Amino acid sequence: MKLASTFILWLLLCLVAAPSAAHAHVGSKDVFETVNTGPYKLYVTIRTPTVIPGVATVEVRSSGANISSIHITPLPITGEASKHPPTSDPMARSAADPAFFTGSLWMMASGSWEVRFQISGEAGEQTVSVPVPAVALGTLKMQRGLGAVLGILGLFLVVSMAGIVAAAVRDARLKPGAVPSPDRRRRAVMATAGSLVFMSLLVWGGATWWNAEAASYSLDVYQPLRVDPVLSDNVLDLNVRAFHPDSERRGRSNSDFLPDHGHLMHLYAIREPEMDAVFHLHPELAGPGDFRILLPAMPAGDYTLYGDVVHASGFPETLVSKVVVPENMAGGRPGPDDAVAYPQPLSKGRLGDSYKLPDGYVMVWDRPSTLTANTGYSFRFRLLDGSGKPAADMQPYMGMAGHAAFVKTDGTVFAHTHPEGSAAMAALMLANGGEGGGHATGHEGMSMDMPMDMSEHAEPVSSTVEFPYGFPSAGPYRIFVQMKHGTTIETGAFDALVQ
Repeated sequence: MKLASTFILWLLLCLVAAPSAAHAHVGSKDVFETVNTGPYKLYVTIRTPTVIPGVATVEVRSSGANISSIHITPLPITGEASKHPPTSDPMARSAADPAFFTGSLWMMASGSWEVRFQISGEAGEQTVSVPVPAVALGTLKMQRGLGAVLGILGLFLVVSMAGIVAAAVRDARLKPGAVPSPDRRRRAVMATAGSLVFMSLLVWGGATWWNAEAASYSLDVYQPLRVDPVLSDNVLDLNVRAFHPDSERRGRSNSDFLPDHGHLMHLYAIREPEMDAVFHLHPELAGPGDFRILLPAMPAGDYTLYGDVVHASGFPETLVSKVVVPENMAGGRPGPDDAVAYPQPLSKGRLGDSYKLPDGYVMVWDRPSTLTANTGYSFRFRLLDGSGKPAADMQPYMGMAGHAAFVKTDGTVFAHTHPEGSAAMAALMLANGGEGGGHATGHEGMSMDMPMDMSEHAEPVSSTVEFPYGFPSAGPYRIFVQMKHGTTIETGAFDALVQ
């Protein structure tokens, strides 16, 4: 039955697959982005495929000037193929909501892609691109019921074909009404046996071919770069190396990182299981694949490390590892962009909508009335001074109005996002005017001729910041939000229960 079902699969050229891992971010594969291009503002959600080639679903909600049409095009961010985009596809406008558009695109190869949006409306035409990391995330064995049905159908085809061969040998040359001779019957039996042997060899060959293709495909299933943390005194070395010797050919080296917001790595260290100590740190590259940092004073315990990096192709990765901080570890001086917070332990109950900060400031979350998985939101946070007024001395934090990390309490989801969205800024720069990039006029607060490190923010910084994001699964989450006033980096913490 197994061989027969495999033969049918071969004929149908069908592959069934499902996710088992995540790439840029952890457990959060979809892209949420707020795009400002000319007078148009787009809230973009791109639901990436879990197998490659695969279909990505694109959703756009527009505001600002009226839009008459949006065309979308998938293409690699870098390389020769980025110079030869395919024909664009029109997005469908919702009949119930003229500001909502949907579409779908084929992602034909693993790597760092962009979706280019060509917008037409009352204010003219604009073009902007959103980077999309596309990788095969896993495979899934065929369902038992489907395999049984295909096996029965395959067996029926084999038996039917043998019957056709037997009838042809036995009866093809007989005159109407004649009875086959014993010799014809013997030859029919021999032909039936031969045809069964022949078709069994075909099925075996198909199964062998299928297994070889499946093994080859499994090599393309995404595996993140491996991180080996070594803590000596308070010096943390993060040794990054390829999980597979073929990783560099696939565009993911341990020595091709781009600066993102002025740093090659953004490292979140979160104490488990209570999530009552969180550090946003920035190791420096001490050698090929070797990130190093002098840790600040940290309470002892087990920490999960989430290190965000961006490759030269624009492909982002979150590298996950763990480290144990011993008692009485001497602490170094935090870097100018490092942030620290000590929220109450998870076991003390959920944090609310208002978080009091050590210097008397308060961070407030304008929490949506309901939180549902796989739904895009714009999460809004406000920083108030000690008198309850909006903070007046706001400063950019690493070139942005704020940074946020959405972390599921069991560690299966981690996403480091910005006011523009979940895409890495270095990838946005490449997609919008960098090497092999598109032709965008800009994201909010971003100019296409700005340096890759994004160390400066051209626009005044508000005491209110919004982050587009959607929780990928139900369950409890803790959200860490960083904003800066004066020389102080504040980290607010909030808990969310997602339905």
